[in-house]
Amino acid sequence: MSKPALTVYGSKVSYYTGKLEAYLRYKEIPYQFQAMTAEYFNRTVPEKTGAQQMPAVEFADGRWATDSTPLITWMEEQYSDSSVLPQDPAQAFLCRLIEDYADEWLWRPAMHYRWSHFSDRQLLGTLLVDELFTDVMAPTWLKRWKIRRRQKSHFVDKDGVNSRTRSHVELGYLRILEILQDILNTRPFVFGDRPTLADFGLFGPMFRHFSQDPTPAEIMRQRAPAVFAWVGRLWNAHASACTGKLVEGIPNDLLPLLQEISETHLPNLAANAIAWGEGKKQYAVTIQGTAYTDLPVSRYRCWCLEQLQAQFGDLPAASRDAVRTLLEDQGGWESLWQLEEPRSDYDPQGQAPFAVGLKVYPVQGA
Repeated sequence: MSKPALTVYGSKVSYYTGKLEAYLRYKEIPYQFQAMTAEYFNRTVPEKTGAQQMPAVEFADGRWATDSTPLITWMEEQYSDSSVLPQDPAQAFLCRLIEDYADEWLWRPAMHYRWSHFSDRQLLGTLLVDELFTDVMAPTWLKRWKIRRRQKSHFVDKDGVNSRTRSHVELGYLRILEILQDILNTRPFVFGDRPTLADFGLFGPMFRHFSQDPTPAEIMRQRAPAVFAWVGRLWNAHASACTGKLVEGIPNDLLPLLQEISETHLPNLAANAIAWGEGKKQYAVTIQGTAYTDLPVSRYRCWCLEQLQAQFGDLPAASRDAVRTLLEDQGGWESLWQLEEPRSDYDPQGQAPFAVGLKVYPVQGA
């Protein structure tokens, strides 16, 4: 038997590992899964990539890479058949925008539901320890207690979720369920009869967190069964069997999604990038009337804004005009360009996903 093209180091409850696995399954790229044990997380992966984060990928030729977004971008170039980016440039840009929103904004409610709710926290603490920390010499009860405490501290308490913002964080999950329920009631995937990058981006939080963790999963089953069905459909999708067409243009049922992104993700990216440029470690931003304070400034999210601006600039003129009109109508255009030249100095040589030492987060969560 030939060696798989790559090995994915991650977790069976990990946000971005699930996103990458779904993409590989769809593209029918052979891979081997390896649980990210403490040995891999603390030694092997940092030695090879310069960062403690998952998923990490080892290629058959010995190269290592991290970060699902540039990984998928690179793989689209290597495996160009059945591209997950629409041929319509405006649709392709919106796919990238939706992926960025799913990666960087839905992260907060996904982490909140997992680590703030008692039953979810108890279950996931157990699953993580039993999968990833079998090689750590400590009592099992202590490892489980420490991981629950650490995850909630890093990815909930220190990420702006508190008594003032909690209801808004949860409302964001309910809104995206409602929006996707309307879309997926009419077609199998976000842009039509086959998956696009928008689907894989949204799959990250919707699969390993919202559809599997007890509290959000029950909400999804009751309020958005079409979304629950889509999760299974995408996990089972294969490019060789998905030969349908995409919709033409931008359907009206995508406008609420663009409005939600315009009111949440884009102003947050802008506020973060401004704070990064001013050398701050924390920032504040008001989203849909809710004030978030003491948020950690992220160099990576400043880079995300740079990437969106660059991708917009690469569009043909007619597509630029169409996207600008859409974002102006939904209230996101001003935020996208509030800072015209964000300077993250993240990956200045454009080496991602193979660059060494590029950390998406100071500590990567599951």
